[in-house]
Amino acid sequence: MHNDGKVVQLNKAAPEQSPNQSSVARLPVVLLQVRDRAAQQLKLALQALFDNADDTLFEMADRALNNADQNTFFEAMRDLRLKRKSIERGFLEKFYEAFLRLGQAEGRTAHLEAVTFDKLALVPNDELEKTVALDAMVSKVLARDGTALTHLTTRLNAIISKRLDEKTNPLSPQMLCEFFLDAGRSLGVEIKVKLIILKLFEKYVLSDFDQMYAEANELLIAAGVLPELKSAPARRAAARASAAASRASQERLLNSDDNDGMLGGDESVQEVFTALQDLLGQVRSNSSRSGRSNQNGPISARRETTGEVQAVSTPDLMRLLSHLQQYVPAEAAAEDFDLRNQLDQLLNRVSVRSGKARVVGVVDEDVINLVAMLFEFILDDRNLPDTLKALIGRLQIPMLKVAVLDKSFFSRGSHPARRLLNEIAGAAMGWGDRDDNQRDSLFMRIEQIVQRLLNDFVDDPAIFSDLLVEFLAFTGDERRRSELLEQRTRDAEEGSAKAELARQRVQQELNARLLGKTLPEVVVRLLQEAWSKVLLLTCLKHGEESSEWKAGLAAMDNLIWSVEPHDSPEARLRLLELVPGLLKSLREGLTSAAFDPFATSEFFSRLEVLHVQMFQRFTRQQANPVPETLDLDIPLLDPLGEKTSGGPLDLVSVVEEIVLVAPGVASAEPEVALAEDDIGLVQVDKLRVGSWVEIQEDEEHKLRCKLAAIIKPTGKYIFVNRTGMKVLEKTRMGLAVEFRRGAVRLLDDALLFDRALESVIGNLRRLKNA
Repeated sequence: MHNDGKVVQLNKAAPEQSPNQSSVARLPVVLLQVRDRAAQQLKLALQALFDNADDTLFEMADRALNNADQNTFFEAMRDLRLKRKSIERGFLEKFYEAFLRLGQAEGRTAHLEAVTFDKLALVPNDELEKTVALDAMVSKVLARDGTALTHLTTRLNAIISKRLDEKTNPLSPQMLCEFFLDAGRSLGVEIKVKLIILKLFEKYVLSDFDQMYAEANELLIAAGVLPELKSAPARRAAARASAAASRASQERLLNSDDNDGMLGGDESVQEVFTALQDLLGQVRSNSSRSGRSNQNGPISARRETTGEVQAVSTPDLMRLLSHLQQYVPAEAAAEDFDLRNQLDQLLNRVSVRSGKARVVGVVDEDVINLVAMLFEFILDDRNLPDTLKALIGRLQIPMLKVAVLDKSFFSRGSHPARRLLNEIAGAAMGWGDRDDNQRDSLFMRIEQIVQRLLNDFVDDPAIFSDLLVEFLAFTGDERRRSELLEQRTRDAEEGSAKAELARQRVQQELNARLLGKTLPEVVVRLLQEAWSKVLLLTCLKHGEESSEWKAGLAAMDNLIWSVEPHDSPEARLRLLELVPGLLKSLREGLTSAAFDPFATSEFFSRLEVLHVQMFQRFTRQQANPVPETLDLDIPLLDPLGEKTSGGPLDLVSVVEEIVLVAPGVASAEPEVALAEDDIGLVQVDKLRVGSWVEIQEDEEHKLRCKLAAIIKPTGKYIFVNRTGMKVLEKTRMGLAVEFRRGAVRLLDDALLFDRALESVIGNLRRLKNA
């Protein structure tokens, strides 16, 4: 019964008085060793799976093409985090139960159906996708480690009465996949998320089966079970090659001149941190040899002592930092808070109490110096709004504690603490110095995050993941609202640009027909102020190639011809044929443009008088060929329906170009012309939609805004604030002039932490080579 104790300890979910304990007792000891060794490996592999699931789902959410997919991944992260322990426990329970059944009599076996992938029935698409994915995963394991699995199954059959094959072996990929699926049935996620989790299972669990099979076979061989079967060795050569490649990569990192290699996601955590330590060590060595300090270099937290020196352990350092964390000053005094000086004073007090000189260990000291240099860059960064620098500066101790606990903070771009810092900086990019801190939801949310970290973060980094998920949900809502308003702004500006082009086209047609002519004033004003609107609406609705547009121009041509003097006899016949259709076209056009009905009626009355006069003139010309002029004493009425002073019908000469201006828009002022290679234009042309700029409005205030659209037809650059509301409109030349005089500055919206790390690495390399 000695082995029973082991079983109870490992399989805590099994009842203490379970009848299956007698079956376990009948299992050979070597089989229990095989089970326990495999269970330990599977447990560690599952932990690695779930540790990396958050990062993977974060990255998928980042790359999501729409808000629905992004929310799907965020919900999956929450669900997976809540159910992680139950899935791990359920998987191991299924695994132990499979071994329990190996000791049962053949007739009492409760058969667990294995996964079969060779027959695909008519199943729902989601199930079919999952089955195909599992089939591929199992096939890879069998192709790679099939021989080792066959030898293991043969050896198991030699020591138990139940007959096994490669599909019913508890260590087969089919059975382990089934255990994982059963344990994860409570996950309420979509099929695409399930497929991602299955790929992670393949990467972190199934990929190391060669080691598990090799160890299991070695245990059985040591117990004398079929030692004549020769299994293939585990992939030790590949591991050695990988280690050699890692060392070579580290050499490349230390000697490379570009920072991208240091920040690459393919390098191991220890490799990147070791490379950083090497740079810091070189700087310390250079400083000690030269006997000088450098403001850009790291400041050591250790002191020279003559007595016994004892390094502070990492847990003790965490406790000291937690103590300091409770006394981080408010935003107003944050600039005067020197973390390394405060830590040094605290170590002095500890040294006095203990009677031994206490110093920070080399590794922890390097972490302190790196984080301090990162925050020096962050607090000097011009792209970060001054209002929020103090808030972010209060995060130095929490970020330092994370870096002390987890060195992947420096190498993994998806690290939750690092991402939280980047997301805060990114959301604050559009913050303006006129924003009201007390009422702004973004400022209050960032303040809550900072305060919660200072109050609650001790040594569990999971709080950063929770805060990141909450902050992404908050900024996602804000982003959706601002994107909606931005789209409305773009649509309005594009519509305005289209209207402006149509207005210019109508203006061109009017000038082509009226410029240089002398016509009755009422006709000129009607065409300029009323019929221009009819043409504008027609152009916008139907386009310049439409029959409606051509009909509108024809009506304008006919109207002008009908009130001009004509001497030929054929003109009278044409006028008789033209007038009925012309009046109909004019009336329908003015009605479609919702022109004032009263003014329309008055215009047609006056036009009728003009046409009657034209017919009378034709009659008098036949009797008396002497030319005569128009002179009717009728009241004048402009197209807006307002009477003017009575008198003879005026004729006007159109000598200046007609300029049509949109309602409520002043005429554009002439701009300064700049050469195409002008530095201002070069800077303008570098702008892309989504770029953030800072504009100096006056001596005291700056405006931060984002380029939301470039309206190519009109050449306008439309800027919005962080809520998506339009705040500025500039032409290309006007914006170039602002760049030339230094009133506009392009903001760098790259990830804050990554920029800080690149700057620190660059400074360390320069100091190393000095």
